[in-house]
Amino acid sequence: MGSVRWFRRDSASLQRPDQEREGLYARCAGPLHRTLLQRTPDTSCSFPRIRLRVRLRGRPRASVPVRPERSVRPRLPAPVAATRGGVNDVEITRPDKVLFPDDGITKSELAEHYRRVARRAVPRLRGRPVMMERHPDGIGGKPLMQKNAPDYFPDWIHTAVLPKEDGEVRHVVCDNADTLVYLAGQACVTLHRWLSREDRPHHPDVLVFDLDPSGKAGFEDVRWSARCVSGVLEEVELPTLLMTTGSRGLHVLAPLDRNADFDAVRDFARRVSALLVQRNPDRLTDEPRKAKRGDRVYLDIQRNAYAQTAVAPYSVRAKPGAPVAVPIGWDELDDPDLTPGRWTVRNLEERLKGADPWARSHVRGRSLRAADRRLRARM
Repeated sequence: MGSVRWFRRDSASLQRPDQEREGLYARCAGPLHRTLLQRTPDTSCSFPRIRLRVRLRGRPRASVPVRPERSVRPRLPAPVAATRGGVNDVEITRPDKVLFPDDGITKSELAEHYRRVARRAVPRLRGRPVMMERHPDGIGGKPLMQKNAPDYFPDWIHTAVLPKEDGEVRHVVCDNADTLVYLAGQACVTLHRWLSREDRPHHPDVLVFDLDPSGKAGFEDVRWSARCVSGVLEEVELPTLLMTTGSRGLHVLAPLDRNADFDAVRDFARRVSALLVQRNPDRLTDEPRKAKRGDRVYLDIQRNAYAQTAVAPYSVRAKPGAPVAVPIGWDELDDPDLTPGRWTVRNLEERLKGADPWARSHVRGRSLRAADRRLRARM
């Protein structure tokens, strides 16, 4: 993937008038290829001299060599999925802009998070339209929920034009790590993915139950609810996956083979929810109105519909601490330290060194038709 480097502005050294200095930023003159890095026996690397291109309010200036103040010995990123069209020059403007004021987390730190998780996140995003949750004024400002890809996005970003009721929408599709980093540079804090892919948008390849505690219900109730949902799905031979949301609850997911359309998938999810509520009326609810949920866990199936979205794996949530939605194994559900926001932008790196609990989740989805027959036999 393309390497991204940020350079702190030093306007005083450029001796520009105030009106020009205001619009100054620096960017790499080109992508930094790994072939430019000379390996040493201890596998570390050294930089060549870096060249910057300086722009003032859109007017290009001559490239000038810049000597770093101190030696930099960077880590090479782990290999990620191949990018469409090769290596791209990803530019991050205003990298020091703080997006999480309580934590001091900047735009560059957000971009580094998405670069770091790309190896695991991209396979779960590839081919899927996404909705961008942008926070140009930080998470304390008004969010921008954006479906349409702006015209100024670079050509190398993959997009998919899909129909809606009154026209069509050109969605971003995150097929590579560079796209994730670019979107972070646009203050996109959270990615919400479709449950279907662009080639068959009306046929989902995953079913999602969003477990949301209401009233006095807590995370222990959510853990118990996750086991209940998984138990019914396993009864009808639908293997399940589990993910923290970075918010209040958990997602229980079941990979599908894309033969059923959204109407069939949603109807199946509704009947699973109804069966669970019938078995556990004091602890579970499928009531969409918050005022009627009481102190129960809400089984939200509303995301199982065309053009609806669910938070993408490894997405950051716009909450203090920058919690991350993280796939977990079912054996981790019993961990007393588990919470919906256990992992954050600043502590996730160590977990990424371990095994991926969803390593083979994308290999083969199951038939909803067969599962539906088994479910009807139990109702």
